[in-house]
Amino acid sequence: MPEYGNPVTRFAPSPTGYLHLGHVYAAWTAWRAARRSTGDTGGTFLLRLEDIDPQRCTPAFAAAVLEDLGWLGLRWDGEVRVQSAHLDDYRAVLEALRARGLVYPCFCSRADVAREIAAAAAAPQADRTRPPHGPQGEAYPGTCRGLPVAEAVARVAAGMPHAWRLNLAAALRGAPPLRFEEHGVGAVAVDARPFGDVVLGRRDVPASYHLCVTHDDAAQGVTLVTRGEDLRAATHLHVVLQHVMGWPTPTYAHHRLLTGPDGQRLAKRDGAASVRSLRAAGLAANDVLRMACVGEH
Repeated sequence: MPEYGNPVTRFAPSPTGYLHLGHVYAAWTAWRAARRSTGDTGGTFLLRLEDIDPQRCTPAFAAAVLEDLGWLGLRWDGEVRVQSAHLDDYRAVLEALRARGLVYPCFCSRADVAREIAAAAAAPQADRTRPPHGPQGEAYPGTCRGLPVAEAVARVAAGMPHAWRLNLAAALRGAPPLRFEEHGVGAVAVDARPFGDVVLGRRDVPASYHLCVTHDDAAQGVTLVTRGEDLRAATHLHVVLQHVMGWPTPTYAHHRLLTGPDGQRLAKRDGAASVRSLRAAGLAANDVLRMACVGEH
């Protein structure tokens, strides 16, 4: 485990199920980075519950996160930040972006988006200099970005279902070269083009993961973000949001992902063994930590 000084770190799970060994490793990585420098009081280890999805997040799973971390001895500093209690903060960010013309309403359904992406990729004039696939497949081609303002306003006023998308080109217009510090790598040049005009808010969920995580890292004063390798690409988009909102950019450290016998990363949806099932089987907290953090010291 490298030294980071006295950082402010955070563990930010979504309470959509019980914690498994992959979560334990992620939590331990952030906790250890905060605690390593001067015993148990070096940096600051924060806990955040990213529960903005009302369909999948439950109070029972949220309570289980706190219980499991406490049992493991991974104690956090200060109050737990619960994202669902801060929806007005995220709405305010979206409103600020709307006022600056950096987001636009998108009236495309998911099926519409899939068809438009396929058509844009197949078109003879498609930009072949762009990376062919974004982190979540082909990027949205910006169909609704060109709607006349009056028409877009009328559709919103009429109650048409819509999402709010980042106008990436507008967000980057006039921006200096953007970079972030990746621990063990150094300065990394930002290229958010693979994301395209991502969704930052919907009617049912007023803010996306990307908006909430960058807002909260700034609001909580996080200086070191430790998270899984699968989120490394998202850092490029997050730095763009930090730039347009005037938020500081933390240092990032993306760690390995724990995998199962099949080589696939551990996931709740695939039935990865939970902390509480291991506890019920008679394992002690140190046993579970050793299982999750094998090879670390």
